[in-house]
Amino acid sequence: MSPSLRQMRALVALAKTGSFTLAADYLHVTQSALSGLIKELESVLGLRVVERSTRKVQLSDLGRELYPLFEKMIEDLDGAMAGIAQRKALKTGLVRIAAPQMMSCTLLPEVIAAYRELHPEVQLRLVDCPVENVSGRVFSGEVDLGIGPERDATAEIAAQPLFEMPFVLVFPEQHPLHHKERVTWADLKDHPFISLQGQFTERLLRDVSLKPHNEVTFMTTALAMVSAGLGVTVCLPYAEPMVKLYRLQMRALHEPELTRRFFVYTRTGRSLSPAAESFIAFLFQFVETHEWNLSGARTEQKLASLL
Repeated sequence: MSPSLRQMRALVALAKTGSFTLAADYLHVTQSALSGLIKELESVLGLRVVERSTRKVQLSDLGRELYPLFEKMIEDLDGAMAGIAQRKALKTGLVRIAAPQMMSCTLLPEVIAAYRELHPEVQLRLVDCPVENVSGRVFSGEVDLGIGPERDATAEIAAQPLFEMPFVLVFPEQHPLHHKERVTWADLKDHPFISLQGQFTERLLRDVSLKPHNEVTFMTTALAMVSAGLGVTVCLPYAEPMVKLYRLQMRALHEPELTRRFFVYTRTGRSLSPAAESFIAFLFQFVETHEWNLSGARTEQKLASLL
């Protein structure tokens, strides 16, 4: 049998105060309870840890040997428990987030800044990466969560739907499509179309039979090419800050109304820290209350106001 934590605390308090009365007050117990803990400790060890006399209390040789060991163990444990309490109170913590490049330079900085206003002591680290690498960063443990478009389901990665947005057209000022009252996907076939590589292009070819004039890796490259008058592209409404930076226009696209769903990805079977859980909850609230969330029956109205 090993000494209990209460017995170790009793010996440390007695060593620090040199008095049963003072040690009992320090631990907020009765003097008889403290004396009982010391006797229990001596019974466990089979040796005396305290030399008692009518005038004073002294530690035995064994007591003096155990005192610094017990004190260090208690300090380490109390420090660890205080750290856990700090994390639960969201006064400390680290959250690592992976997201695609365009989301990382538009939506995520705004979310992170708003979260830090509420929890300034929590560290948030954003990892911007190609969209196809988001779930891989989650699986490897490099990040706590990832945010990205829908991917093929796997048993190792859990996916929570975050939002669904319609694709919008992006074109330069004074472009011929600017004067059309209603723009359809078929209208884009008459203009050089700049697309992103990967599943994005595959879906366009399948759903609207639109052949890209040029395929690039990053949306910022597509926007720069559109700004230079090299064609048109499509994006999602949350990219509006970057679209405005390039002085481009956004319009709703119809026939068909194509949308893209985004998810929060986490590792299956891996517990999240309180800080990570808090950030995910905040992210869902943020999405729900901001105008670029064009989900449900509000889509047409909100898209019209946004564009």
